[in-house]
Amino acid sequence: MRISNTLSGQKEDFIPQGDTVKMYVCGITPYSECHIGHAMSYVVFDVIYRYLEFKGYKVKYVQNFTDIDDKIIGRANNLGIAPRELAEKFITRYFEDMDALNIKRVDIYPRATEEIPQIITMVQGLMDKGYAYSTDEGVYLRVQSVPGYGKLSHQSIDSLLAGARIEPGAAKEHPLDFALWKRAKPGEPSWESPWGEGRPGWHIECSAMSLKYLGNSLDIHGGGQDLVFPHHENEIAQSECFSGVVPFAKYWLHNGLVRLGEEKMSKSLGNLITIREALEQHTSDAIRLFILSSHYRSPLTYSEEGLEAAEKGADRLRQAACVSQSSIPTPSVKEEERILCPIGSDSFRQRFIETMDDDFNTAQASAVLFDLAREINRAASEGFGVEKSQQTLRELAGLLGLTLEEREVHLDAAPFIDLLVSLRSELRKEKQWKLSDRVRDSLSEKGIALEDTPQGTVWKVKRAGSS
Repeated sequence: MRISNTLSGQKEDFIPQGDTVKMYVCGITPYSECHIGHAMSYVVFDVIYRYLEFKGYKVKYVQNFTDIDDKIIGRANNLGIAPRELAEKFITRYFEDMDALNIKRVDIYPRATEEIPQIITMVQGLMDKGYAYSTDEGVYLRVQSVPGYGKLSHQSIDSLLAGARIEPGAAKEHPLDFALWKRAKPGEPSWESPWGEGRPGWHIECSAMSLKYLGNSLDIHGGGQDLVFPHHENEIAQSECFSGVVPFAKYWLHNGLVRLGEEKMSKSLGNLITIREALEQHTSDAIRLFILSSHYRSPLTYSEEGLEAAEKGADRLRQAACVSQSSIPTPSVKEEERILCPIGSDSFRQRFIETMDDDFNTAQASAVLFDLAREINRAASEGFGVEKSQQTLRELAGLLGLTLEEREVHLDAAPFIDLLVSLRSELRKEKQWKLSDRVRDSLSEKGIALEDTPQGTVWKVKRAGSS
């Protein structure tokens, strides 16, 4: 396996540091609904998690919740509720959204508010080593004392300072110094510390959690590209200064961002499509295919047209996974070998693995699934048994987190289905077989199976695995 490492800026051989792959991905700040941008990040790392396990690695996967933050406090105050109540609400909603997207639960979900002792220990350790200092506003890290600061974003301190345009504050020694601990303001949640009551800064919590649950050096640290600077840059600085172990993380993986029009989709901009809104119109398979149809490091532009195309693609995969051998007599073994062996299911499996081994190229891996689905449909139409190939399709689709379950049909669609069934019956009476078959096939693509009986045609919702 070879993966792109943001730290080196190159594609590198994946060689874990021990028997267990230690993987940390930054989680959400739970103050509002999760959107498609969140879906992209967690679908991508879910696929990486699944694929590493498929390759035989034992993985310990940690993902945090930043459950205390300026945004949480601000929104909770506006709603007249406690910050903890707000965070709990959206943590619950997060799990509901992730479950609906078929995203596997990770091993540990630590919360910032439950890791205060570890955070305080780390801040104190940085102060004892001279990397941090205390002010009336809180405790800050001395960026200029950190060897190699800027190595993840590939920028010098001078270029970061020029780009950031941060004016030096009265409490800070240097404009780029960042808060490890913030002194409490009136009415805010706070905890006791050697520097007075306060709460952790944003960056320190991830370092404290990853060091506690995964040790001083990780194999994979992931997140969106918008976290490279300052969040992940600052994580490296404080973690390596505290532990003395370099590197803090061997491989840094960053997914591209979802755009809505010309801008990044984000809560702060308010230009977002929530996961719940997307799931009202599309299946989880369609959303996952839409996300995985481009390389994880590339930006993704949200569009209904793109999701509709992904839905049709998901339907094609479902059909191939459920299609049965046609009524054409089964050919001889020799004929079957002649047709199937040159593009057998094992060759598709190998192609899939080769594409995923090349920096988790889900776009090419998805293309392999569609090629296999097309071969299954062709072979089934010619009377061959396709069970082995269907098993391969389901296995490989599962590595991308696709369920291949048939779509649910809402009751309000029933009258329209009845109308189409009636129309098909009229077409059959008129012996317009091609048009009647088009109606049947279109309904089948939407997960509706027709059965012609002596009493007339009846329809039912197909179940996964049914023909």
